Amino acid sequence: MATIKEIADKSNVSASTVSRVLNNDHTLTVQAKTRERILRVAKELGYETILERRLKQKQQDTKHVGIMLTQSLDEEISDPYFLSIRQGIEMELAHNGIKTATFRLHETEGNQMIEELDGLIVVGRVKESTLKAISRVDNVVYINHSPNEDLYDSVVINFERATEKALHHLLATGYKRIGYIGGKEMEHLKNQKLLSEDKRLTTFERYMKEKNLYNQESIFIGEYTMAQGYQLMKKAIQTSKLPEAFFIGSDPMAIGALRAIQEANLHVPEDVAIISFDDIEAAKFASTPLTTIRVPTKEMGQIGVKLLLDRLNGRELPLTVTLPTELVIRESCGGK
Repeated sequence: MATIKEIADKSNVSASTVSRVLNNDHTLTVQAKTRERILRVAKELGYETILERRLKQKQQDTKHVGIMLTQSLDEEISDPYFLSIRQGIEMELAHNGIKTATFRLHETEGNQMIEELDGLIVVGRVKESTLKAISRVDNVVYINHSPNEDLYDSVVINFERATEKALHHLLATGYKRIGYIGGKEMEHLKNQKLLSEDKRLTTFERYMKEKNLYNQESIFIGEYTMAQGYQLMKKAIQTSKLPEAFFIGSDPMAIGALRAIQEANLHVPEDVAIISFDDIEAAKFASTPLTTIRVPTKEMGQIGVKLLLDRLNGRELPLTVTLPTELVIRESCGGK
């Protein structure tokens, strides 16, 4: 790279004048033609100011991170749980000045490969074989799923403990006949989905059997949507013996269920109590504000980014971070 003296000699000015012009010294009085000549010569000789060098270094240091979403846009809109996780990821990446590319699994075409990224954050359940078939990225963090804790960083919640927390509250409040309404947990492949274990359902079954309160006829399974919550609650109401209370696997399903209860001229919690899951923003504004398990979804996204940056800075040991959940008590199921 050229020196200040070389630029000064070619511009026919002093080295101090060149230095002050290149460093944008506004106190310097110099003719516009002279300033233009110095800048032109500096550019011809390939000189970079300290500011330019810092900017160039910053650009070189900028990380490129991909976000792999297993949910379609419609699925994300119908269940804000995953939308909130994504927003947490995007906020943290933007805060760190990191360039982002977002992919939806079902939209990747043919043998299209995800590469030339420093890291990848996967939201949801994706089989390892599927991810390896479409990605050559080494540094991967999973959120809401941990396929291999010996290889990948992950951010998860303890669904078993959260479900037990909800059921314990229902029993402590005096309910015995407790039903379950939930969806299907899916693991995503490239062009299909596989039914996977839903820890909310399996924990419900185990816990209620341990208490000798399990009733298979009080379990209703569909999809994790508001419309399905409505339809499944209507189906439950039509049975000969409606449970006293329900644990519902997501807030959107619970909001749909509330509508079905209202249409049947029943009341919450007098006729049937509800505890749901997620604590999305709409939960506290539902027709009967929902008692629900609060999941720190935005924090899940933010911590996922921090884990990835830590990996990119040299950490080799994979980490699994389990975030706590909280029971938020509102009108749909009182008690303490």
